[in-house]
Amino acid sequence: MDEIQSLGRGLKILLLMAEAADGIGVTDLAAHLGVNKGTASRMVHTLQKYGFVEKAKDGRRYRLGPALVQLSRAVIDRSQTREIARPYLKQLVVNTGECAHLAIYAQGRALYIDQVESEATLRVNTGIGHLAPLHCTALGKALLAFGRYPLPKNLEKRTPQTLDSPEKLEIELVNVRSQGFAVDNEEYDIGVRCIAVPIFDYAGGVAGAIGVSGPAARIKTELIGDIARQVLDIGQALTAELKFLR
Repeated sequence: MDEIQSLGRGLKILLLMAEAADGIGVTDLAAHLGVNKGTASRMVHTLQKYGFVEKAKDGRRYRLGPALVQLSRAVIDRSQTREIARPYLKQLVVNTGECAHLAIYAQGRALYIDQVESEATLRVNTGIGHLAPLHCTALGKALLAFGRYPLPKNLEKRTPQTLDSPEKLEIELVNVRSQGFAVDNEEYDIGVRCIAVPIFDYAGGVAGAIGVSGPAARIKTELIGDIARQVLDIGQALTAELKFLR
């Protein structure tokens, strides 16, 4: 069946914006779509009218709008993985005292679909629906290491610790596969460490990643091994239950 060209272009605009952390301008959109600037501008304004697109802070570029958040929340709320994983997230918080997170691969990033906060005064809170880079987050690296996903092209250097070359990332992923868990050692945010493991479905494919995050002052380097073992235990228990889900 033939696609509706204008609808296809509108969807492509949304995908392009999902890949552009700082937004994208009409001129660049027109070039990607192979249309003139006026056509691209009209399409963007139509998407903006319905809340799928909004202006970025600089007023010249555009980014994804709040209507997509509503849609993503609707999808997340229907996720069976999220429903099954919630007790395991709670147990992770009990075991480690840190915030626990669940993420899946989406649009070349790690999409946080659930979290359980710790009771600690100083804690790491990542909103549900947040899209985070794969190369500098523990959840993202766990997804990349064990899933059949392409390596990200844009390795943004968020902190001095961030792995910003394909070679460094490849070496890191080999280590993740070897040890079974991934670590974000202040690579996404200074002062924050995260530890994550993959979870698998009935067919052995990656269903997502589960992990904990907290202040680096509390998740000290010498504690990473002990915390990782606790996350691995919970991840394996969750995988065992997911294998019955078809």
